[in-house]
Amino acid sequence: MTSDAPFSAPLLADALAAGTLVLDGGMSNQLESAGHDLSDELWSARLLAERPEAITEAHLAYFLAGANVAITSSYQATFEGFAKRGIKRERAAELMALSIELALDATQEARAKGVTRPLYVAASVGPYGAMLADGSEYRGRYGLSVAELEAFHRPRLEALAYVGPDVLALETVPDADEAEALLRAVRGLGVPAWLSYSVAGDRTRAGQPLEEAFALAADADEVIAVGVNCCAPEDVDGAIEIAARVTGKPVVVYPNSGETWDAEARTWAGSSTFATEEVRGWQEAGARLVGGCCRVGPEAIASISEALRAS
Repeated sequence: MTSDAPFSAPLLADALAAGTLVLDGGMSNQLESAGHDLSDELWSARLLAERPEAITEAHLAYFLAGANVAITSSYQATFEGFAKRGIKRERAAELMALSIELALDATQEARAKGVTRPLYVAASVGPYGAMLADGSEYRGRYGLSVAELEAFHRPRLEALAYVGPDVLALETVPDADEAEALLRAVRGLGVPAWLSYSVAGDRTRAGQPLEEAFALAADADEVIAVGVNCCAPEDVDGAIEIAARVTGKPVVVYPNSGETWDAEARTWAGSSTFATEEVRGWQEAGARLVGGCCRVGPEAIASISEALRAS
């Protein structure tokens, strides 16, 4: 299923072989800037039920800024997380599907506003720790086995894959063990995936060397790109080199603004260090999907788009 019918776009893997695509920026900061309260444990996933039109508007803002790829609002959407709010399994699956449908709606609205470049939808699959909403998504090491993590991820991956996104975004993964579980869970779904770690320096957030972490995906046929997200901008250069060398696959990078998340206060601290002039260097090093994560908005995505298309 292409995300922008009737416009005929190449498959995402083919597009990456041909050049660099621009990802969107942070969903949460775009929603917050529009006045929506995301202090809930479900984060942006709460709006799937309460204000779905706001999510479409956020996606559209990024498409109009120059993004080729919209990452859905399903990062924190899990059967277990919804169950805590009294949302039954069938309805939870409907909300996960809706996250993709809203991004598809945004592609159509972008077309109506004159956007002609290929547009794609990436279904976000956040780590186990995102469901816990306690900051452990930045630590990993949950005390669960690879098999237990696979059992957690597989049902939501099936629900998302059923709708037919262009790619599954296995993102903000803090731990190589969880990456192994996710790579097992995407087998046989018929939808390609990218694997993106959250890192600190040259290690995963759980402390494993990136060479070992990226090597897990080297022979995974389902994985069309590997890289990093939700990290400091200064960690990107080294990660690109390691990811490209170890896997030979296109690299995906979308760092945060450079501010620091305070999990206890549930707020951001510090100042931005994100510099869009760095993105051409990332492209030259092997990055084929480039965008921003937390606190990176449409203005920065427009700058990234302009820099990459100029090259």
